[in-house]
Amino acid sequence: MLPATNVDEYIKRYPAKVQSTLQKIRKTIKKAAPDAEEVISYGIPGYKYHGILIFFAAFENHISVYPAPRSSNLFKKELQVYKGGKGTVQFPISKPIPFDLITRITNFRVKENEEKLVVKQTKTKNKSVNHPR
Repeated sequence: MLPATNVDEYIKRYPAKVQSTLQKIRKTIKKAAPDAEEVISYGIPGYKYHGILIFFAAFENHISVYPAPRSSNLFKKELQVYKGGKGTVQFPISKPIPFDLITRITNFRVKENEEKLVVKQTKTKNKSVNHPR
């Protein structure tokens, strides 16, 4: 099967129950980050806002969200109950999906990306001030 070219196409490839959950995750992310651009990247749905914001993907027994801020003290306790790697959280399909947590992760990532943008702009501004043409 060829990779999906858009998020609707990606979601339609899954059973109805999973489709419903994926649509709710999509809606949750869009509400938390209305200015984010919806994309398919690495074959999965994602959102970009001043860089990579958040991605999600469905698997047989879980839905993964990337990147998950596991190292942040804001989420450490909540995320430890879920499987996943350093930057991933796996929500079992058999249990209720914590949409409020996905909202907070998305908000955290928006703020994180905005802060990185300010730092980048400051560095660029300082560089041009220190090295006039």
